[in-house]
Amino acid sequence: MLIPSIIGLVLMLLSFFIIKKEQYNLRWVFGVGLSIFLISLTHFQYHKQEVNSTLEYTDNHIDNYYIGTIIDIPELKPRSVACNVKLAAPTNTKAILYFEQTYEAFQLQPGDMIVFYSKLEPFKNFGNPDDFDYPNFMKTRGFSCTGYVAANDWQNTNNQSNTITCVSQRIRAKALIFYKSFGLTEDAYAFISALTLGYKSDLTENIQEAFRVSGTAHVLALSGLHVGIIYIVISMIFSFLGNRGKPYFLRQCLIILVLWGYVFISGMSASVIRAAIMLTINCIGNICNRKGFTLNTLFAAAFLILIYSPFTLFDISFQMSFGAVFSILFFQPMLQKLYTPTNKINKYLWSLSTVSLSAQLGVFPLVLYYFGTFPTYFFITNILVVPLVAIIIYTVSPLIILNLPIFINSVIFEYIRTAFQWTVKALIEITLQIVYFAEALPSSQISDLNISAFQTILLVGFIFLFTNWLFTKRPRSLIFSLTFVWVFLLVKTYNYTQQKQPELVVFNSRYESEILLFHKNKRHFIEIPENGLLPHREKSIYRLSDCSVLNNSSDESIMLDILILSGNKDFNLEKILAIFNPSIIVLDSKLPSYFSKKLTNQCKLLGIVVHDVTKDGAFSVEI
Repeated sequence: MLIPSIIGLVLMLLSFFIIKKEQYNLRWVFGVGLSIFLISLTHFQYHKQEVNSTLEYTDNHIDNYYIGTIIDIPELKPRSVACNVKLAAPTNTKAILYFEQTYEAFQLQPGDMIVFYSKLEPFKNFGNPDDFDYPNFMKTRGFSCTGYVAANDWQNTNNQSNTITCVSQRIRAKALIFYKSFGLTEDAYAFISALTLGYKSDLTENIQEAFRVSGTAHVLALSGLHVGIIYIVISMIFSFLGNRGKPYFLRQCLIILVLWGYVFISGMSASVIRAAIMLTINCIGNICNRKGFTLNTLFAAAFLILIYSPFTLFDISFQMSFGAVFSILFFQPMLQKLYTPTNKINKYLWSLSTVSLSAQLGVFPLVLYYFGTFPTYFFITNILVVPLVAIIIYTVSPLIILNLPIFINSVIFEYIRTAFQWTVKALIEITLQIVYFAEALPSSQISDLNISAFQTILLVGFIFLFTNWLFTKRPRSLIFSLTFVWVFLLVKTYNYTQQKQPELVVFNSRYESEILLFHKNKRHFIEIPENGLLPHREKSIYRLSDCSVLNNSSDESIMLDILILSGNKDFNLEKILAIFNPSIIVLDSKLPSYFSKKLTNQCKLLGIVVHDVTKDGAFSVEI
């Protein structure tokens, strides 16, 4: 893309030499040149990130020595310590490494430079019909591979990287230790870590599911809401500088400085940086006496982020956060006009309601596309939870100040600290109880609402055009919105007629045997015998889980369409073929990998078709 970049720069340069009388007619020259240059720059960045997130798996990369730097807080897993590592040699990419649990592995910190020996492999799906596209998800985050590192296969060089990212993560780790001193329950600690620092590794699946079902999952993702609350706190702290003149200029500069300080402490996650860019542009707009928080601000923030990191466009959190903010800017002013409250409390509640509804209108199609669910009570839970979240953040802020060295040895400040800690604990418990209560309500979530990418576009178009018609009464908006609904229903009807028949699936589940019925993108339990025929209308399918059946003798082998071998490492293929004559043998994921490999080789020598679910993905057959 070097040539287009040069063409763009030349056009921009030529625009300054256009004679005065032709400047208006040729005013497009600079814009075209700038567009060509920026497109070239974005393409270059995209190609660079694609290369960095791809590891060439040649013979040199199967087992090798690598040098890398820990770039995130290590995460304790049941049987390992997971670390995000930036590789330096012999390749320049990012990997997720799983270290064997040892004392040395527990001591790893962000910035530690290590040498290790490992077999790095690309991220792979399990090959199940309901798999999440994990490789693509990791690619958008810039990771290319993963590997296991045994206790004796790595060494800490005792050198430490002091890049901005690594220093930020070390400070973030100290902040987590500070929260542990509160004496919180595990759920409460995980919640406040995610709420204020964006650290979600300690969140259990139960907590995350409760917030998803209640419609408050956005609270756990450190983003615009949280940074906006921090912005309000910072603005209040510096309010003594006034609203005009040089003190006001200083106030906005200090807000920007402290705001980016918070971004630094919170680990510099992409969502926080997005919000900080928007609020920085807002502060600059305030300095210039212009309205800073507009659609132009939103698009400017998106533009700056995508120029630097084009892969971010495919990040779900990026799409949802910008979709929510765009919807708030688009819908909220119109909804606000529907009712004019007479007092401050009603005004606050009405404003909170319109913001919540506006945000949900924007992310609703994306939620259906990615998750296929809709939280029924989101409106009520957000009205209750969002103010509590704000109060928690307001309460944590003075706690941080009170833990500065100048306040440590004061008895009075110790009592104040204790009071604030008790308040934070109480507010967190109240918030969690509200979320758990909403999750337990009947019909708290509507499921099985998955739609395609095309349907998502149609639904977004309908929501915006129909809302525009409600407030402007333009016939064209109504016509287009109804057209979108008509096409949406046509596509929905077509997809319904093309639905697959129920399938019997041998899933690839790590170290487990899982044979279930799969229909409408959901797994359904059915009774499967350990040794015996499986239910099917036409095919003969037999599951063999132990060797007891093989002790029987038979004059003729039993003809089978499919034989599933499950969970036993002592199978003898010769004995199996003496009893059964299968068209295909399926090896499920409970069989040890070395044994599956041995059976596969034996079957190939005998010309028998074999399907190993751990290598070939799930095996399915229509019922």
